[in-house]
Amino acid sequence: MSIRTKRVREARDEAKKEVEAYRRAKDEEFKKFEAEHTQGNKQAEDEANREAEAKIKEIQAAGQKSQAKVVEDLLKAVFDVKPVPPERA
Repeated sequence: MSIRTKRVREARDEAKKEVEAYRRAKDEEFKKFEAEHTQGNKQAEDEANREAEAKIKEIQAAGQKSQAKVVEDLLKAVFDVKPVPPERA
């Protein structure tokens, strides 16, 4: 094996080690960042779910309140038919 080939292999191996060390450092940095920000996202998600539940209950209450009137109006529209002759074109 020539000295040049040996140096190229050593350089390649050294570069692989540096790349792997850099990758590990960035992975750790990302995991730390993710851990710090996931908690805030979870809190925001929980608050959004609470707000959504409150809105759903509000909508259901409004529906229950006016349900009888809507049914009455629908029945009136179905049973109180007022035929109108078509207009001539």
